[in-house]
Amino acid sequence: MAKGEGSESGSAAGLLSPSILQAGEHPAQEPKKKQQLSVCNKLCYAVGGAPYQVTGCALGFFLQIYLLDVALVDPFSASIILFVGRAWDAFTDPLVGFCISKSSWTRLGRLMPWIIFSTPLAVVAYFLIWFVPDFSRGQALWYLVFYCLFETLVTCFHVPYSALTMFISTEQSERDSATAYRMTVEVLGTVLGTAIQGQIVGQANSPCVQDPSDSILASESGNRTHSISSLRQTQNAYLLAAGVISSIYVICAVILTLGVRERREPYEAQQAEPVPFFRGLRLVMSHGPYIKLIAAFLFTSLAFMLVEGNFALFCTYTLGFRNEFQNLLLAIMLSATFTIPIWQWFLTRFGKKTAVYIGISSALPFLMLVALMESNLIVTYVVAIAAGISVAAAFLLPWSMLPDVIDDFHLKQPHSHGTEPIFFSFYVFFTKFASGVSLGISTLSLDFAGYRSRGCSQPTRVKFTLKMLVTMTPIILILLGLLLFKLYPIDEEKRRQNKKALQALRDEASSSGCSDTDSTELASIL
Repeated sequence: MAKGEGSESGSAAGLLSPSILQAGEHPAQEPKKKQQLSVCNKLCYAVGGAPYQVTGCALGFFLQIYLLDVALVDPFSASIILFVGRAWDAFTDPLVGFCISKSSWTRLGRLMPWIIFSTPLAVVAYFLIWFVPDFSRGQALWYLVFYCLFETLVTCFHVPYSALTMFISTEQSERDSATAYRMTVEVLGTVLGTAIQGQIVGQANSPCVQDPSDSILASESGNRTHSISSLRQTQNAYLLAAGVISSIYVICAVILTLGVRERREPYEAQQAEPVPFFRGLRLVMSHGPYIKLIAAFLFTSLAFMLVEGNFALFCTYTLGFRNEFQNLLLAIMLSATFTIPIWQWFLTRFGKKTAVYIGISSALPFLMLVALMESNLIVTYVVAIAAGISVAAAFLLPWSMLPDVIDDFHLKQPHSHGTEPIFFSFYVFFTKFASGVSLGISTLSLDFAGYRSRGCSQPTRVKFTLKMLVTMTPIILILLGLLLFKLYPIDEEKRRQNKKALQALRDEASSSGCSDTDSTELASIL
């Protein structure tokens, strides 16, 4: 429903100016109806999550190997690009969250204009990331600028989209259901990103350099023409994949815009101004359940991001599956896609904390197996399919648990509305900043180990470094994250109590248009 600034609300009373309604005069009451979302609404909302995942998957899995082996950027410069790009991406999340918190409601809502206007610019920036300029000097700067620009623009899409979860319905069960739809589509987005990028690029894989110990003159005179031609084909393949993914980005943004409406909370609509950003930030960062949740997911997300960032190099050089890594990625993502509905049923039946412990810890035996086993393609496919089950849990659970934390915050701070973008943006901020540090350090460690660009094989130290980055380090991070989850206080009983209390608050606000004092008293009673 389109909302004019300060003139409309989700309740019937909001349709009239407050000055017209005299004391004791309230519009006729209608039976309270639950805000049920249709399957079409949920699908349109879910489709909006695909652009971030499709582009993020392509960048996460392929940007490192693209910079090293296709753009021929030296490992040190590549580490700078990856670290600065991710760190800048992390910084833009709270910045965009701040700007959104200052935004006014329009006919399109408060969040939708950000999604609409950032899309065309993001598509152009994304395409230019995969373009290899003709000049060699300043090439690293080219990738750094467009990588940071794209991350800024996609943040302008994703932060408001993430916060939109709280505005599509006031029903917790409906939000959880829509989140499950969203996670399923997002995992499908990673499948698309993996399939499009991997299969298109895999068809034009450039030949590796057989003997890097030969002299530069012999290398240039023997294979120069064929190598340049093959490299150009690979570069064109990356551009083709970028064009297809950019088209998907635009289509999904259009479906989201046309199929989803923002809804304001009844008690929020009665407030005149949103809470100031820095006051809201202090309140959010002092909310214990939020800090414990993001600390736990910081470690588990970091583990999966390390695997994601180094998986292509690990399969290519440590396991020796140069022509199979894109198919292994596809197996992981397909497995994750099919198990998302199972995890949604599981967390509904047994609770979210139980789902966390079982879902994320299920990755540990498979990571250990990869660390200990010899290179075997069949076993690797089995491990990839099994690992997809844990990836599905890692996708679903953070975004399913954040709304519970926000509901708990709303009960304790009933007048501090407009803080939803802060919750989502700072969760993403901490995760991205940590992943930027990890990717920068991991790429730099490959440089110290003696990584050779476009080599058919790598030194033993490089293979060992890749194995540590993909197996042992994620295992340690997952164990730390699971220990921190023991401190997270919102269990199923607490969720049920919060749901009843919030519903009472909404009913009171909708039925009587209660004043700030009344709302404060109600919150104290609850």
